[in-house]
Order: sequence, then C-alpha cells, then structure tokens
Amino acid sequence: MKAGLLISGCGALIYLTSHKSFMDESLIKKFEAKGISKFLAYEIPVEGAKKRYGRHFDVVVQDLRETDDLRILDYEGSRAFRMFSFKELGEPVIYEKEEGIG
Repeated sequence: MKAGLLISGCGALIYLTSHKSFMDESLIKKFEAKGISKFLAYEIPVEGAKKRYGRHFDVVVQDLRETDDLRILDYEGSRAFRMFSFKELGEPVIYEKEEGIG
C-alpha cells in the first residue's frame, strides 16, 4: 500500500492506493475523471498516516480492494494539508493536463 498527499486548486486530500507507486498514469486518469487535472502530489509515509488517523485509517484500509485501488483517507483540505510537514515529504509529482491551457 502507498499513500499520497494531493494538492490541487480545490485544496488538499490524502489518499491510499494498492498501486505499486503512489502516483502513476492510472491514478492520474482517475483524478482527471474527478475533475482534478492540475496538482502536486507527494508520497507520504503509510505508517505516519496510520498513526495520525488511527481507527479511521483502519476502516478505510479494510475497504481497500485490488479492484478498488483508490481510497480517500481525508477529504478535508485544510486538515489534510496540515497533517504532514513539508520536511516529511519528498519531491513532488507535478502534473498539469495540457489540453485547454490558455
């Protein structure tokens, strides 16, 4: 399991995925399908997310299936943004869909 912090124009969210990477083409397509076509994404430590979210993390993980490979751990943008310091994060994945720019 991987975890990520995604920051877009609508705010931040924390997600869990069963993918081998916290961000890949398949996940980008899923975010685009939800209207998120420009973002920064950071991998976050799964153990850190588990510690901070406690029982809520366990409930979300129980629903994480191979056929349902993306779960949102935190939709509340300001809380998700504050949950991890930038010191804990690595280099971001920067994504911007090229269609419709301008």
